[in-house]
Amino acid sequence: MFLDKHVKELMIPINKYAVTHVDKPLREAAIEMRTVFCEVETGKCTEAGHRTSLVLDENEKLVGILDFQSILKVLIPEIAGSLSQKLQALGVSIAFAEGDAPHLDESNERLKARVKKNAETRVGEIMLKLRGKNATTDMTLVDALKLMHRNKVTVLPVFDGDKLMGVLRDSDLFLATASILSE
Repeated sequence: MFLDKHVKELMIPINKYAVTHVDKPLREAAIEMRTVFCEVETGKCTEAGHRTSLVLDENEKLVGILDFQSILKVLIPEIAGSLSQKLQALGVSIAFAEGDAPHLDESNERLKARVKKNAETRVGEIMLKLRGKNATTDMTLVDALKLMHRNKVTVLPVFDGDKLMGVLRDSDLFLATASILSE
């Protein structure tokens, strides 16, 4: 039963999770994440894969988490900020944006160029810094769920003492909780 289980029973072991390094270019980290999120070789992509990557420093210590939103904010800056910032990022003037422009081929080309340029950003510059407490292998799933909710995160790194053991995802907790309904 869910209430009796511990994090170690549900976590994804670190050797089966996406890991990257602070000095890696975003271009490489994004491709690695796509590989573990999708079955790229078969052309099949589901939401069953990992949606984050743990970020390690040069000493192999966990220092952050890289997620889809962080990547998109850097690769496509027009998804964040005010309207004028978004338009500026698109390279489109306000007057042009207010006009009827049936084709934005030039803007699309600028977008592709920006994505490629921004892909050279280092992971350490955009990763989410670790905040709050991490899960431990002997923590109950209920306590881990509370911790996740309190810290407003979707993944919890799991430690046994100082050793990084794995990751507990909100999707795993949801599935374990939903299994109660089928009992």
